[in-house]
Amino acid sequence: MYRFLLTPRWWGINLFVVLAIPFCVFMGTWQLGRFEDRVQTHEEAEERPDPGSRSPAPLDELLPVSTETSGRPAVAKGTYADQFLVPGRKLDDRNGFYVLDLLRTDSGKALPVVRGWLAGSPGSTKVPAAPAGEVTVTGDLQASENSGTSGVDLGGGLPEGQLGMISAASLVNLVPYDVYDAWVTLPEPEAGGTGGGMKPVPAAAAQGSGLDLKAFQNLGYTGEWFVFAGFVLFMWFRLVRREAEAARDIQLGLAADAD
Repeated sequence: MYRFLLTPRWWGINLFVVLAIPFCVFMGTWQLGRFEDRVQTHEEAEERPDPGSRSPAPLDELLPVSTETSGRPAVAKGTYADQFLVPGRKLDDRNGFYVLDLLRTDSGKALPVVRGWLAGSPGSTKVPAAPAGEVTVTGDLQASENSGTSGVDLGGGLPEGQLGMISAASLVNLVPYDVYDAWVTLPEPEAGGTGGGMKPVPAAAAQGSGLDLKAFQNLGYTGEWFVFAGFVLFMWFRLVRREAEAARDIQLGLAADAD
C-alpha cells in the first residue's frame, strides 16, 4: 500500500521534508539563542554599576563605544568649532532640539558634543554661544546614531546648520575635518560658559543592552520556525494518508487507477 513512497514524485516530497524540518529547527534554535544572548546581556548590564557613576577616562581609552563603555564619562580637550542644531528631539515630553558643537581636539579629529537641549524649534529660540578658547569637557559617551536609534524622521532634507542624526557619517560632508564615530552629552553646562537656558540631555542606554522589541521579535521568530517545522511534518502525514487511502480504494475497486 505504501509502495508509492518509492516513486520519483514522492522521492522529491520526502527529500524536501528531510531538508525542511532540520532547517526550521536550526533557524528556531538560532533565534532562541539570540534571545537568550539579549537576556544575558540585559542581566549583565543590570548587575554592572551605573556607567555615569564611574570615574572619567580619556576619550581615546573608551573607543570604540561598546555596551561596556557606553554612558561612561569621557574627557576630551580642545576648541569648539562648528555648531549644528538637531531638531525633533523630546525631553520631558516637550518638543525641542539639541545644541551640538564640534570640539576640535589636538589629534585633529572633532568630537560631537551635545551641550544641551532647548525647547522650541531652531530659528525661533536663541542658542547660547559655545565657550571660546581651549576647554576641557567631561561628558557621557554615546555611540553614533543611525536611522533605527535616533527615533527622528526628518525626510525631505534640513536647512543649513541643522542635523538629523548625530554620527560621523552625517557630518563627513558638512565639515572639512575628521569626526569621531561617537559623541558625548554634557551632564551640566560648562563652567564659565554661556549655557543658560539649556537643559542637560541624559545619556541613553547602550543599544542591544536591554529587552527591547527586537529581543521579543527573536522570541516570536523562534516560535514561528518551530511552527513551520510542525506544519511541514503535518502536511507530509496528511499527503501520505490521502495517497494510502486512494491506493486502498483502487485495490478494492472503489476507484479507478488514474495512472
